[in-house]
Amino acid sequence: MKDILILAIESSCDETSMSIVKNGNCEIATIILSQIDIHKNFGGVVPEIASRKHIENITIILEELLNKSQVAMEDITAVAVTYGPGLIGSLLIGVQAAKTISLVMKKPLIPVHHIAGHIYANNLEKRLSFPLLALVVSGGHTELVYMAEDYSFTKIGGTLDDAVGECYDKVAKVLQISYPGGPEVDRLAHLGKDNYNLPYPLDDKSYNFSFSGLKSAVINLVHNEKQKGNEINTADLCATFQNRVVSVLVKKTMRALQEKQVNNLIVAGGVSANKGLREKLILECQKQNINLSFPKLIYCTDNATMIGAAAYYAYQKGIVSDLKLTAKATDNLYNN
Repeated sequence: MKDILILAIESSCDETSMSIVKNGNCEIATIILSQIDIHKNFGGVVPEIASRKHIENITIILEELLNKSQVAMEDITAVAVTYGPGLIGSLLIGVQAAKTISLVMKKPLIPVHHIAGHIYANNLEKRLSFPLLALVVSGGHTELVYMAEDYSFTKIGGTLDDAVGECYDKVAKVLQISYPGGPEVDRLAHLGKDNYNLPYPLDDKSYNFSFSGLKSAVINLVHNEKQKGNEINTADLCATFQNRVVSVLVKKTMRALQEKQVNNLIVAGGVSANKGLREKLILECQKQNINLSFPKLIYCTDNATMIGAAAYYAYQKGIVSDLKLTAKATDNLYNN
């Protein structure tokens, strides 16, 4: 059987990335240009700046990728692109580039949902085993997804308000931790103790999450302590906050595995790099004999390799688009 080589493009937020992926699990070459140093000055991603940088970078990256991979455009099977969800200005750059390459090179165009990409980042480590449950945790999403087979997604629970990564960033900001704050909150949490009185977020029998109340509790605590002239122990507050977040994520995920009678768990999204979450899930999955998979740290954040991995299985199911493909800031991945 002839190898399927997919040229993948990811530009949903502030990383411009292209990759060539073979057969859904073999990375031939990848280029990622991050804008973190630019947006750090503003305390978060500025959409207008992000889209302008994508315009500057997209053709440069394509040339670098082809040189690095030593793959000719004629040998590419198909072109894949993240069409959503994400920042609409950023997405448009990637989608337009993919459509142009598809048109000029006469290659099929594969639309990939950003969350499908994060899920299939795990396929780059080892072949996904079904049925499985995916815990998707990122700056824009917090969801539990059931998959009976490849490229079949059923959402069984999700956040009712803030995504967990967004919550981390807001807490980091009130603690005056520079952007991106999530990794630093995680680091400080391992140095501190659970000494603050913070609520457990939506600790109920559903598979849903809610982090806005916990975020508000941290913000109010910090402001109240400052007004009283009390010093905040940043490490202890980070430890308490992270313990509350990890506790509810792990508790609901493990219960869903048991109730759905699923033995395979994968974790996806930027927050899958969180050390505290990884440690707790590894411990609980060992206790319950659950097969657990995380992406490599390089595949946790946005990258085109994961888009190429997902695109392979979308292509196998006949999911292709014409040149009318449009970018979507919001879009539903799920079958239900």
